Parts: sequence; structure tokens; C-alpha cells
Amino acid sequence: MTVALAMVAFVLFVLTMMVGSFYVPAWDVITSAFHLRDEPSVDFIVRDLRLPTASAALAVGFALGVSGLLFQKLLGNPLASPDFVGVSSGASMFAVTAIVIFGASSSMISASALTGAVVTSFVIYLLAWRDGISGYRFVLIGIAVSQFMLSIIGYIVARAELYEARQAMTWLVGTVGQAGPTELRTLLVALLVLVPAALLLQRPLRVLELGDDTAHALGARVEISRLALIAVSIVLIGFATAVAGPIMFVALIAGPIAQRIAGHSGGGIMAAGFVGSIIVLGADLVAQHVVPVALPTGVVTGIIGAPYLIWLLATVNREGRGG
Repeated sequence: MTVALAMVAFVLFVLTMMVGSFYVPAWDVITSAFHLRDEPSVDFIVRDLRLPTASAALAVGFALGVSGLLFQKLLGNPLASPDFVGVSSGASMFAVTAIVIFGASSSMISASALTGAVVTSFVIYLLAWRDGISGYRFVLIGIAVSQFMLSIIGYIVARAELYEARQAMTWLVGTVGQAGPTELRTLLVALLVLVPAALLLQRPLRVLELGDDTAHALGARVEISRLALIAVSIVLIGFATAVAGPIMFVALIAGPIAQRIAGHSGGGIMAAGFVGSIIVLGADLVAQHVVPVALPTGVVTGIIGAPYLIWLLATVNREGRGG
């Protein structure tokens, strides 16, 4: 099933570059994007105009999917998504501060978002630590920190000049294609390094899912493994947020969807990543070409994710699961 998900993601990746004010056939898109043939008129449309956005959607979705799955498995809570435990809010607060107060460039905004994700995660981890980490406590503290960050964001935006406030709000909604080539290349390099690292950490992750006491009994280095997994997840969400802003709900829903499609044993990290890419690519297609007025990608993912969150909260409450 992972191969099938990869094929769907590739089809959407190509389709994103086909449609627009000027239609480009699929074969021309493939030959141009992969430098199999040079045709200046097609290359300008595909490589210069559409490939950066399509690549950003593919990479951001993959990073969000992997990050969300790691959080949920590590903390044993379906609500343990970077969207809700303060990581994305911390990245957003630092980025908005850079936009409004310092008038930062695109690169500085991205660096600020990554720094915010790391700092906020460190604070949440320290506050949640009580002789170990409980998923339920981590989520509750993360939600509180998230609300605190959102309050600061609201204050900063309210005090900003109109142009800066508009720029900040546009960034906060989240959309692919707003970052420069440097940020996109950095995310792609991060994926090349961190996804293999996450795959190598799958075995410690499975042990940690059994609980700290069992993991200690099996000889696992619990805190080192947990910190390594959290670090991979945080850096992925930080780079993804730096490229596209805080695109909501993708990290929350990608992992569960992948597990339903591919199964708990067959889904894994790669399946969650491809589901994340499918969601972001599909949402961007809808936002740009289906609705009458072009919308940010985050608006569409919010429309998709909000009903799922309501269903998840009802299910968790009914089953008595909290972590």
C-alpha cells in the first residue's frame, strides 16, 4: 500500500504542474521537471512557475505526515499532533515577531519559525517532565502553551501596522509556494537526512509504545530514544512551517489515515509521509483551481481537518482514551 500511496502522490505532483492558466500535458511536465528534454516555453512554465510550488507541497506534506505520526506514536495519544501541542504555535509566534517587529526577510522568517519550534518544544518537554513523560500530560501542557503563544500572536498583530498585519495573517493561514528556493532546498535536505533517521528509530519507537517500564525491562535507553524521536519530529515540523507556514490538521490526520489504509504494521513512517503529501497537494489543487477564488492551502486543510478533529474528540471521550 505504501507504493500505491507514493504513486497517488506522484500523480497529484504532476497534476499540480499540468493545470493553470496554460495547460501542459502530463508527458511534457515529466520531461521538463526531470530535465529529460529542453523546451524553453514549457520549461519556463513548469520549472520556474509551477515546480517550486509542487515541490513545496510534496515536501511539506511529507514532513508534516512523518512528524505527526512520530508524535502520536511516541506519546500514545491521537491528539498529540504538533498542531495542538504548541510546536506550530511557537514557530508561528517567532515568525510573526520577525515579520512585525523586525521586518525580517523570507530567510529570517523561516529561521525564526524553526527556532520557535525548537524552543517551544524544549519548554513543553521540561514542563511535562515528571520522572518521565506522560502523553496525556504532554498534550495538556502543550495545549496551554499553544494558547499562550496564540495570545501573544494576537497582541502582536493587533499592534502592527496594516501592511505588516496583513503579511503576518497571510503567513499564519499557511500556503505552499510562499517561501524562497533556499528554504525549500533546506527542507528537502532535512527530509533526506531525517526520514532515514526516523526509519532507523522505528524499532526503539515500537519499544517505547509498550510503556516506559516495559521499555526499561527490555533494556531500551528510554529518554535518549524519546529525545531523538522528538528532535526528528520537531525539526521536520519546524522546517515545514518555515516553508509554508502553519498548515493545520495535516500532521493530525495523516498518520491515522495511513494506518487505516496500510494497517498498523504496514503503514509506518513512509505511508504517513505520502498521505501527508497527498493531502497538501490535493488541498492546494482545490484551493487554486476548484473554488471560484484562489485560497491559501491552510483554509482547505482546515475544512478537511476540523470535522475529523470533532469526530476524534467524540471517539476519544467515548472510549475513555487520553494517553
